[in-house]
Amino acid sequence: MMRGKNASSEGYLVLLGFSKWPHLEVALFVVILMFYLMTLIGNLSIIILSYLDAHLHTPMYFFLSNLSFLDLCYTTSSIPQMLANLWGPEKTISYTGCMIQLYFVLALGTTECVLLVVMSYDRYAAVCRPLHYAVLMNPRFCHLLAVASWVSGFTTSALHSSFTFWVPLCGHRRVDHFFCEVPALLRLSCVDTHVNELTLLIMSSIFVLIPLILILSSYAAIARAVLRMQSTTGLQRAFGTCGAHLTVVFLFFIPVICIYLQPPSGESQDQGKFIALFYTVVTPSLNPLIYTLRNKDVRGAVRRLVGREREM
Repeated sequence: MMRGKNASSEGYLVLLGFSKWPHLEVALFVVILMFYLMTLIGNLSIIILSYLDAHLHTPMYFFLSNLSFLDLCYTTSSIPQMLANLWGPEKTISYTGCMIQLYFVLALGTTECVLLVVMSYDRYAAVCRPLHYAVLMNPRFCHLLAVASWVSGFTTSALHSSFTFWVPLCGHRRVDHFFCEVPALLRLSCVDTHVNELTLLIMSSIFVLIPLILILSSYAAIARAVLRMQSTTGLQRAFGTCGAHLTVVFLFFIPVICIYLQPPSGESQDQGKFIALFYTVVTPSLNPLIYTLRNKDVRGAVRRLVGREREM
């Protein structure tokens, strides 16, 4: 058992990815590259704008900058490897590289779950407690919430990655996925993995279902407060910012639930690849568009920045 594990740890793994559909690989390469470039440009733009424009130095844009940086890291942890495998004949990754990728994918995914809860609390405080908002969401507390999100994600990933690391692969090297993910790696094991699968289910419930319930509870309270508003402008603004956040929440959580909270089956493996492709490639590229497309603050920041450049 240990000999099998050591053989894998000293060698490499083959990421099968979309090799069942070789005719799709070139098209997927082009599409994924385009989405990756959109992710880089969109999220970097939000980070730079939030830093340069004083009007965006608010809790909402502080957390949005964190989300943008997180999405940059999350996509970069898997997409370059995916593009290399789609473009060339080699579809391998070192065992060490696979474990590092697994750690960061889990860490960043978990961090995003927690950060989206924090962002929903920020919107709850802004809409439901406007008179106390500045006190509730003071800079020190905002930084504390952001740090807690990142620390919880990376700590949880360290624990869960270590459980997966010690599962013997017994010489199996062919991972039926396009990146190193826990369910795909557990399928390689030649020993009973029920404990690992139960641990994955429990951790997914804690960091997926509970955050989703908290987010939906926050927005239920926001909806009640919004419906009591007399001001049409305030109503539109609340629906605009909260609607964007809810869209991002559903785009992220629904695919993750489909992957991590459904019982494993052979028939769902290929379907799971395309679902994973959605939340690793598509969702991070859409986040900047969803948050900024109808956002007057961001459009105003762009105009001020462009005007400043022209004056110089």
